[in-house]
Amino acid sequence: MRRVSPQTVAMIIGPGPAKTRRPRRWKRSVQVRSYGMNRSSGHLCSVGPTITSVTSSFEFPAYPARPSDAERDRVLGRLREGAAQGKLSHDTFMRRMELALVARRSDELAVLTADLETEGRWSQGLFRAVERASAFTVRLRRAWQSERLPKLLFPEPGPYPLRIGRDPANGLRLSHDTVSRVHAELSVQGGMWVLRDLGSTNGTSVNGRRVTGTVLVREGDQVSFGQMAFRLAAR
Repeated sequence: MRRVSPQTVAMIIGPGPAKTRRPRRWKRSVQVRSYGMNRSSGHLCSVGPTITSVTSSFEFPAYPARPSDAERDRVLGRLREGAAQGKLSHDTFMRRMELALVARRSDELAVLTADLETEGRWSQGLFRAVERASAFTVRLRRAWQSERLPKLLFPEPGPYPLRIGRDPANGLRLSHDTVSRVHAELSVQGGMWVLRDLGSTNGTSVNGRRVTGTVLVREGDQVSFGQMAFRLAAR
């Protein structure tokens, strides 16, 4: 039988079945055979070994999208609510806030609030109703206490402020140990009454909030100088 060189006659058999052992990766094999002519039969037959070349192809994995700023803000707000309701300790709250800021997937954010989403809409509405009722009760008690306080009449507007304190030279003298010698002053600025604390020891408060510097006041406000409380009233 006369041998024919591979360069003269070559045939490529189609690709074999794809291998699917590993996801996102497949292989393709190409077989190359050399053929020659059989002298006795006159038929074409394969000659020499079969050469198989393998080529590989890779697909890049698809990563999930990063969480949006709205999703991150919603989780941060839910964590703040949980801490305010006493469901999270300070250390747990701080740790989860850090994880929420560096989370790269939405499922990582969902885990941080999974134990806080157990309440239904009815429970959340009930908590809000209780908070509003508590705030109303506080305002009602403050108003009732304010009506029982002695009145502090606004002075006649003038060029000089009304000084308040224990010193006899003050316009309003308050003889109490918790009142400083020169405690505060009340004046008119731009048609509005302004109360200013003058560095007193025990502080000046308006409606339960301590004054730092100056604050606008009006009729009906509850003011305190040390432990002496009054209700502002017009003449």
